[in-house]
Amino acid sequence: MKTKTKTPSAGRLAGKVAWISGATSGIGEAAAELFAAEGARVALVGRRLALGRKIAQRINARTPGAALALACDVSDERAVARSIAATVRRFGRLDIVVNNAGMVEIGDLHTYSEAQWDRVMGVNVKSMFFAFKHAFPHLRAARRGYVVNVGSISSFVGQARTPVYTTTKHAILGLTRSIALDYAVHGIRCNCVCPGITETPMLWEHLNVRPDPRGALNERLRRVAMGVSLSPADVARSLLYFSCEDSAGITGTSLVVDCGYLTAAEWQCSGPTAFQTPVR
Repeated sequence: MKTKTKTPSAGRLAGKVAWISGATSGIGEAAAELFAAEGARVALVGRRLALGRKIAQRINARTPGAALALACDVSDERAVARSIAATVRRFGRLDIVVNNAGMVEIGDLHTYSEAQWDRVMGVNVKSMFFAFKHAFPHLRAARRGYVVNVGSISSFVGQARTPVYTTTKHAILGLTRSIALDYAVHGIRCNCVCPGITETPMLWEHLNVRPDPRGALNERLRRVAMGVSLSPADVARSLLYFSCEDSAGITGTSLVVDCGYLTAAEWQCSGPTAFQTPVR
């Protein structure tokens, strides 16, 4: 008796095209790999073109023609517009926008310059405005468009010595809800994924200012219910969920992926603080 050969699945993103910012490392890189594995053609958008091309080459070795690397400063509107136009020119359409690019500046608020403030706001928030503005005609034409913004647990709580970063991550929630509300009529859904401690280059940039970066990470993980950090691939799976009809009916919401970091209001005071000294 002949055994029937099972036809492989075409993937949840078969026929779709995704534009992913910050795709040259960390969460963005993992998302590009996963989306391509699920059948999408992907534009890897980032400042570091050589890294983008290396990742695209790896993806194309498995699925020829599935990936395109594009150099782009996402805080520059013209650069974002060019990258979206190049994506559509190469792949013929655009269905999914993943706004993942982000940066952090470490310091106390009173020490920041205006240029530092503007730089972080430009990369983390203004870039999402630019991406949506120029992607909108294509998302509308697709009849079902998906916008996924990457926030953070810092979208809900403060984080020491990252005032501008925390401000941007709070702003992303508001922008997500606004897009979801105003553009549902065009068949576009917009949601936000808020990761917790994820082992990315940005995390280590934040931790490497400490005398013992690994010890600092382990200390933070003691406040996490599951006791572990996330991998970029863990977060990428949530991005995929919001980029297909697995999440049909969901828009304007946020999904916290944090291994239980926000489940309890605990804080380890490093003290002493000025409040511990009586005022005379």
